[in-house]
Amino acid sequence: MTDTFQTINPATGETIQSYSHISNDDMNAKIEACHKAFQSWRKQSHEDRGKVLKGIGAKLRERKEELAQLMTQEMGKLLEHSRQEVDLCAAICDYTAENGPKELATEEREIANGKRGRVAHAPLGVIYGIQPWNFPAYQVVRYSIANLMAGNGVLLKHAANVTGSGLLLEEIYREGGLPEGLFTALVISHDQSDKVIDHDLVRGVTLTGSPGAGSHVGARAAKALKKSVLELGSNDAYLVLADADLETAVEICVNGRIYNNGQTCIAAKRFIVVESQYDAFRDAFVEKMKAIKAGDPTKEGTDLGPMAREDLRDDLHEQVEKSVAKGATILCGGEMPGGDGYYYPSTVLADVKPGQPAYDEELFGPVASLIRAKDDKDAMRIANDSRFGLGGGIISQDTEAAVKLAEEEFDTGMVFINGFGMATPNMPFGGVKDAGYGREHGGFGMKEFTNTKAVLVMS
Repeated sequence: MTDTFQTINPATGETIQSYSHISNDDMNAKIEACHKAFQSWRKQSHEDRGKVLKGIGAKLRERKEELAQLMTQEMGKLLEHSRQEVDLCAAICDYTAENGPKELATEEREIANGKRGRVAHAPLGVIYGIQPWNFPAYQVVRYSIANLMAGNGVLLKHAANVTGSGLLLEEIYREGGLPEGLFTALVISHDQSDKVIDHDLVRGVTLTGSPGAGSHVGARAAKALKKSVLELGSNDAYLVLADADLETAVEICVNGRIYNNGQTCIAAKRFIVVESQYDAFRDAFVEKMKAIKAGDPTKEGTDLGPMAREDLRDDLHEQVEKSVAKGATILCGGEMPGGDGYYYPSTVLADVKPGQPAYDEELFGPVASLIRAKDDKDAMRIANDSRFGLGGGIISQDTEAAVKLAEEEFDTGMVFINGFGMATPNMPFGGVKDAGYGREHGGFGMKEFTNTKAVLVMS
């Protein structure tokens, strides 16, 4: 008997659609069909693959409003943010199509005694992606388009609460010109997902999710001797240094905390402010966070939509309560609202110290942790005092000094200087420590699941 589940609109709590997990036989048939499609696709030139990716980008733009509306309905992000997400996805398609042939081109190398070598980037086969709900289109496009460019086949297990978005993307890819079976959304359970990882035809696994999920999936893939890429979130620190412009810093930090309803792996989460700036920053930051307007994510004028699921809101509130019990102070927000939907107010916690969830853990929602540092050096120490290392930010009027600090001292995969940013197609995306390993974007993601093959011509 197949399991059924529902997608729920987090703004209203109402059911959107019911789905059933496919059978193991159907799942295996889809894996085999993906492998069969790969056998033809891998022989296509990089340029021909790029033309198809351009077609997918065009189809994403054509169906932008439909996909944006569905994403907002399924996970509650502001409609404006959903539209921005689709634009980013289309840009990734274009960038990959245009740069893939160069990134994946075979290299000629001189070797000893007049002999020559060639380095080829050959596709591996079927790549399995397990993706979260917070960016229902982008998370999928990020890994799938790079792997399709590399010549691989792609399977998707999307988060259950955005099942509709995953299925719509499969349709868009096909309408964009991708061969049948080459990209397939699998509506399966977690137990079935483990079977996909184990399947002989699956050659690589990539996951974006929690450290717990990453540990499980990484271990499962390693046991089967399969390559994996893991992006596991973070508690990104934004440093407000002694020379930072206060108004700019507050604007960046508020936007960085509430974008996508605060449910972003590279969101600004810990705000580390030097002593000389702390009081003025705190007062201005709290004032702006108090003014954030929560409401219907489809309406103009709304700053903050609901959290994606009721259990996620409950978990966030529990982290707030535990932090307060261990000494944190609520400066605004922090109360569970009544009414329909899974809303949580923009919240600021002060007196945040080690041992509190607000310091040690990822707060995946609109809750900001405010931390006082003695000086710039101490701020950098606090920022690196984390088991995570995905992203972070530095706000300073001395841009070159901030760049030097980012490159030499910040123990993260990405650092934003004087701004809050999202993914950029031509820059690498990924982290260190408990934030995972491997890179996507910037050409790096196209090679993660390729066989870097040495061909030595000896005569």
